[in-house]
Amino acid sequence: MDEMERQRVRQWIRNWEAAGAMLEQARARAIRETDTATAIEQLYDAFESARLHWQPPTTSGLVEQQRLFARLGGCRQGLRGPISGSA
Repeated sequence: MDEMERQRVRQWIRNWEAAGAMLEQARARAIRETDTATAIEQLYDAFESARLHWQPPTTSGLVEQQRLFARLGGCRQGLRGPISGSA
């Protein structure tokens, strides 16, 4: 990375630091100015629709998770070592 590129990166960082502060101020202002009762009223129909149409999942996802872990374990077999603290 040459000096010109380093300067661009530093400027990019400064820009985002400034933007981050402004975005945080805007977020805090929006939260302060939000009328909670109106927001709840506006979201009520969407919430009720989701509540009425929700169906519980048929599985917990644990079997799928274990399948993915097993697949990952096969890819990383050479990297495995004993778990510290295990007998």
